[in-house]
Parts: sequence; structure tokens; C-alpha cells
Amino acid sequence: MYIVIAGAGLVGRGLAQRLVRARHDVVVIDSDKTVAEWVAAHTGALAQHGSATNIEVLRQAGIERADVAVSTMRGDADNLAFALLAKSLGVERVIARLRNQEYEAAYRMAGVTTTMHVADVFANQLMLEIEEPHLRQVYTFAAGGASIVVDTVPERAAVAGQTVGGIAADEAFPDACVITGIYRPETQTFIIPRGGAQLQAGDRVFLVADQSNLKKASKFLHRTS
Repeated sequence: MYIVIAGAGLVGRGLAQRLVRARHDVVVIDSDKTVAEWVAAHTGALAQHGSATNIEVLRQAGIERADVAVSTMRGDADNLAFALLAKSLGVERVIARLRNQEYEAAYRMAGVTTTMHVADVFANQLMLEIEEPHLRQVYTFAAGGASIVVDTVPERAAVAGQTVGGIAADEAFPDACVITGIYRPETQTFIIPRGGAQLQAGDRVFLVADQSNLKKASKFLHRTS
């Protein structure tokens, strides 16, 4: 995909690096020339120096052929202006960093398809790290409202030998949590679980849920027999 990112702060730079590694074509726009030069030298993305709220700068960055436009600038007003321009130039998917949630309706009116509240994402990640250190967050979505995490089945866990279907049917396991994968280090195999798949001690279990249900699911997996 061809992706244009507005803003080369920590979020924008980090996103650009990951997208380049995933073999996407990425252009990053930043008003600071030094920052733009750093992006070009260190991320593998193309860099455009200028304001991401200037239509000519956007055209120079190739916005009209972008599959996705992402705005990670510090101000909601700048992110909104970029989103409006990107939509007016034909970009179908526009993702924007939301700093103040009071602007969310304005983002929707501007045609933004997805907003991400970075502070909420980081806060939820920190809460998991503090309260459930054995959980490892893989991905967050819905502005940090839900996550994919990996938990390890401990030795002598009561769930060892139980099936995924049996675990899901247990009243103590949250209904709003799904086991989406099992990695078995002993054999280095990844299992897409069906109801009959059995958990073993040492398995790394991929869970999808919101934070409160992840905690409940983890507590269930860590019960001892």
C-alpha cells in the first residue's frame, strides 16, 4: 500500500518504521526539516518537508494516490485540517490521532474512518504491565479499548488438559474473551484452536478482550489444580 503519514513525532516515526519493514510504500510529512531528514535517513520511508495542512505539500507527497492517510500531529486542529484535505483529494481511509475526545464528532464529520487516542492506548498498556505483568500485549484496537495479549499456562494449572471448548463453556471464564491462538514452545507449533484443542502447561495462549475481561481470563488460566 501507499501510505502518507502527517507528523514525524514518536508515534509517526515508529509507525513509519514498522510499515516500511512490512514492505509498504511510506511518505512522512513534517514541518521540521531536520526531523524530515532524520526520517529519510533512518526509517527507509520517503520524507516530505513542509506543512501537512498545505495542499501543495500534500500533492508533492503523492496524497492523491494514497491508499491510507494517517495523521499523528500534536494538535487536533492540524489533524482535522489534514483529514479534510486528504478526503477532498480522494483518500478513502483516513486515520487520525485524537488528543481531546471532545473533537471526536468533528473527526467523524471530517470523514476520518478511525481515530486513535494514544494516551488511552499507552495507559491501558501500562495498567496491564503493572497489574498483570505475565500478560504481554501484542496489539490494541478500538482506541485502546480492547487488546490481543499472550498469557502462559503455568505448571500445575487446572486448565492443563482441558479443551478450548470446555474452557469457554466454564462460567468462570468470561464470555467476552476469545482464545484465538496457542503457541506450543515445546514443539514450536502454532495452533489455530477449535473446540477440541487441549491446553498444556507452558502453552502461550493468545486472548482477545477488553482489559477487565483479560484480567478475568488470565486469573482463570492461572488457577492451580
